[in-house]
Amino acid sequence: MEAIKVPIFPLKTVLFPNSMLPLRVFEQRYMDMTKSCLRDNKPFGVCLIKEGEEVGVPAIPELIGCLARITDWDMQQQGILNIQIHGMQRFSIQSIKTDDNGLITGTIFNVPAEPAQPIPDILQSCVTILRRIVQEVGEDKFQAPLKYDDAAWVGYRLAEMLPIKLSAKQNMLEMNDSITRLQILSNFLKKNGLSA
Repeated sequence: MEAIKVPIFPLKTVLFPNSMLPLRVFEQRYMDMTKSCLRDNKPFGVCLIKEGEEVGVPAIPELIGCLARITDWDMQQQGILNIQIHGMQRFSIQSIKTDDNGLITGTIFNVPAEPAQPIPDILQSCVTILRRIVQEVGEDKFQAPLKYDDAAWVGYRLAEMLPIKLSAKQNMLEMNDSITRLQILSNFLKKNGLSA
């Protein structure tokens, strides 16, 4: 597997494969990064912040993140760029370098996508709850197609939408077993009285 270099955007959020996420970009280093990614049609990496803040001194990112492609952008206000990103595949950071302007570049390896797996009957309540969430927030907030029969897709969507701690969301991203992920989410739903 070949290592590639990508700019890293550390955020106080976890981006999952096939997620859609709106971002406001205003720091110069990320403005430059965004323009460069748009110009060259290249992705950048999104990682949860392990230590530090989104603004100011470069934050320390978690080592597993998700590649993002910009699907839409506009600048309604001078100096603030609104972008819509689409989560692609997970990656693992091997090393990082911080530029003079504070932009982090990571040498990364892609983490193979989880194979599509059917959802066991015992975990079908996860699908029922996800369908309710999608109905409530609107299908347009999700990247088509909606794959309610794929354990990885359902698990990622629940992990991004449910009010769970960021550290738990990060664990869900790092996990390579879509059935175990759904079991954990199902237990969370039951514990919080949210079972279908």
